[in-house]
Amino acid sequence: MTDPAFRTDALARAQAHAPFLARLAQDWPDDVARFLAEGADAALDLLHADVFETALPLNPVCPELVEGPFFSFSSGDKSRTVLRQAQDKRGEGGIMQTLRHWRGRHALLTALGDLSGEHVLATTCHHLSDLADRACDLALAQAIAERTPGEIPRGLAVIALGKLGSRELNYSSDIDPILIFDPATFPHRARDDVAEAAVRVARRMVEILSARTADGHVLRVDLRLRPHPEVTPIVLPVDAAISYYESQALPWEQAAFIRSRTSAGDRALGDDFLRAINPFIWRKSLDFRQLGEIGSMTDRIRDHYAGGQVFGPGFDLKRGRGGIREIEFFAQVHQLIYGGREPALRTPATCDALAALAAAGRIDGAIAARLAGHYGLLRRIEHRLQMVEDQQTHCVPGGAAALDNVARLDGQRDGAALLATLEPVVADVAAVYDRLVAQRGAVSGWPRDDADLARAVAASGFVPVDAAVARIAEWRSGGLRVLRSAAALAALEKMLPQLITAFAAAPDPETTLARFDRMIAGLPSAINFFHLLAAEPGLAAVLTRVLGLAPTLADALGSRPGLIEGLIDARAFDAPASTDDLITEWQRHIAGRDYEATLDAVRDRVGELRFAYGTQLVEGVRDPLVIGTGYAAVAQAALTVLADATRAEFERAHGRVPDSELVILALGRFGGGMLTHASDLDVIYLFTGDHLAESDGPRPLGATQYYNRLAQRLTAALSVPTAAGKLYDIDTRLRPSGDQGPLVVSVDSFARYQREEAWVWEHMAMLRARPVYGSADACAALAAILADLHRHPRDNAALVAEAVAMRGKIAAHKPPTGPLDVKAGPGGLVDLEFALHITQLMSGQGLVPSIAAALTQLAAAGLVAADIAATKTLLTRMLILLRLAAPDGEPPTDAGKAMVARGCGHDDWHSLLAAHALARQQVAAWWGRFADFAHKDSDQ
Repeated sequence: MTDPAFRTDALARAQAHAPFLARLAQDWPDDVARFLAEGADAALDLLHADVFETALPLNPVCPELVEGPFFSFSSGDKSRTVLRQAQDKRGEGGIMQTLRHWRGRHALLTALGDLSGEHVLATTCHHLSDLADRACDLALAQAIAERTPGEIPRGLAVIALGKLGSRELNYSSDIDPILIFDPATFPHRARDDVAEAAVRVARRMVEILSARTADGHVLRVDLRLRPHPEVTPIVLPVDAAISYYESQALPWEQAAFIRSRTSAGDRALGDDFLRAINPFIWRKSLDFRQLGEIGSMTDRIRDHYAGGQVFGPGFDLKRGRGGIREIEFFAQVHQLIYGGREPALRTPATCDALAALAAAGRIDGAIAARLAGHYGLLRRIEHRLQMVEDQQTHCVPGGAAALDNVARLDGQRDGAALLATLEPVVADVAAVYDRLVAQRGAVSGWPRDDADLARAVAASGFVPVDAAVARIAEWRSGGLRVLRSAAALAALEKMLPQLITAFAAAPDPETTLARFDRMIAGLPSAINFFHLLAAEPGLAAVLTRVLGLAPTLADALGSRPGLIEGLIDARAFDAPASTDDLITEWQRHIAGRDYEATLDAVRDRVGELRFAYGTQLVEGVRDPLVIGTGYAAVAQAALTVLADATRAEFERAHGRVPDSELVILALGRFGGGMLTHASDLDVIYLFTGDHLAESDGPRPLGATQYYNRLAQRLTAALSVPTAAGKLYDIDTRLRPSGDQGPLVVSVDSFARYQREEAWVWEHMAMLRARPVYGSADACAALAAILADLHRHPRDNAALVAEAVAMRGKIAAHKPPTGPLDVKAGPGGLVDLEFALHITQLMSGQGLVPSIAAALTQLAAAGLVAADIAATKTLLTRMLILLRLAAPDGEPPTDAGKAMVARGCGHDDWHSLLAAHALARQQVAAWWGRFADFAHKDSDQ
């Protein structure tokens, strides 16, 4: 509560400079007295209690209104939401008079709370918005009660847009709702056409709110934001409205729905409608066309309201250059671009949106803070303008006396002081906003004539010139389907100089250009892609390096060009997140989604992260070993989240198996926590508990059948290609009895098989096994089984012989693809892993899934060479990088060689090859000792 002196001063300013408020103060002296004694909030509380408990007694025909869901008053409000039939439906009495008296008293107390400093801008706007919500509720309920007495109000919802949608309503504002109704639930008389009845009720609601009587009005209602207002009824069937927004709506309508909510009427209907059109509002792909759309809208506003554009007397605080609308547009365009991918940005209120955008790193924090402060000042003065005579005005008065009057209502000396306060604010807003819309730019103006075009290409540095000229000519002629529209060609022309210049800087410009051509040929639409590059100039350079250096990533872009959008997020170049952090993030992101939407969301995120990690390798910002660990963390997080979702979906039909659960064992590179970009996942599915048990759901299954079906569904979730891409190939051949055995067995059966039937090579594979899914107790029990298995006594000669024999079979079945096959070639990673596993089993030491950790432990024990871990590190770095630069096993391009060498810590390719040769010699010598031992033993 403010100081009494502030309240007295606020009343004095209101009476002296705002005739509208002065009249209200004279009409409602008790409210003024309460304000002076206790403050605005206390007076407002008493007002609401007076209105809802006295002036609007319970409607005896419809008592359900008291407790029903129709109204949205907070539990802290003393009032009970009630309504009475108007005794004179069309006259001055009843609800018409009561609502207008309520609105006047509310306007007085809200203004005094604002002028005294008791309320900040957000509080004032919330009070005004809440009044509008409640008035709409009561007017709609009255209209329904008049037409269908005794019916519970339902089936018609008020969707608030604009400032009411964001609870930022002006002091004297109209409201811009869209009205929708459900023909199946809307109450109507038996002889009525339901659509006509809904229109009549809507008209009566608007009349109750808008009609001017001796007591004024409640709210001006503008219904022109509905689809095609010139031909459509004022209230729309919900299905028709959904169909329109899904298929025909215009970009400005998308922007309008940023600030939307169900503000009155049937909340469930309204909320269902907004959920249905959510994909229209928040698009998954970054939509940089909004820069152009908002910029064009700005131009139209500035042209239409040209008189209020120049700062000074007569300046339009809302629509003028540097005014309120430009701050709102600044926030909204960023929300439209990024909000589809980042739900935290979907907050409707302008200052909240600015703060969220700054927190997400989408706009500069200092700019966000300045704009929020400017917004508060501009809205405050706008409220002062409207308080004077309750007019919906936004223009600073042109006359000196009127300008002085507004300034003094605000507590300033005179009009000159007010203008001095506003001028730097308006200039700063205009500068910030102009920088944003300037990103629209103009088309390139590159010549159409072949000779002139060739000179322009040559000036960019692109060689060979003819290749670029031919490709550009093909694009311009519509040779690609996605470039046949005028909008697509305009977007291309704008980007041509930047693109060709970027490609010219690539190590192999012609190859990069060809890969770019293949990529855009696969786009469903090229317009937004070019707008994206125009809005984020740094992306063109990154795109060029990806296309030129990493065929694997170029292929990924060809099938999913939207992957490039993920690089806009500054976090794309952060160090890889841990498995636990990813799981937490994704679970929050998918909360409330159905199963299919969950699968797509995880696929999208995995694709984005793998592409971002690959780009970090191309850019040389991260050690390949760190990225390999990141790839493994992403895989484990995806498996965990999808296993949870698949299990929950499966349980709806089949229930759970009592005292039992699914456990997943990772092996190979996945078990070791070090993957490449395209690694598959080696897993074994197991389950705990009694294999004879049965599930408890509507369609029960025996435990073995239950878990085999569950695992099949999980494998499909991880590996089946969809529009969102495929996650991983799943390899389950290391399960007991391989392809001949069931997909899932019990933990007891697995343990028994490993003890009694498994081959030596299977025991070797288990050295890199680790539980990656299941409860802590189940994973610990499985880890204990593996530890016992590793320490089981063995015949070392037989161990070596079987291992050497198996390595020979692998070499015959999967020979190296070339001299750079660092995995399968002689002295490669497979030889190293076989030698390591023999050493682990013979010594019983270094029994950890990570190869690097195992080598370190064995070296400390003197069981392997001290530098063998460094050898493994070099080979692993090469493997991870070559999977991007040379996935077919052939030597990479010269630029690719430089990238791989740099990533492995070498100055050039020749230095790397020399180090690689030495590493392979060391591994070959280590493995050769075991091979020689096996051969000698067999000869004896």
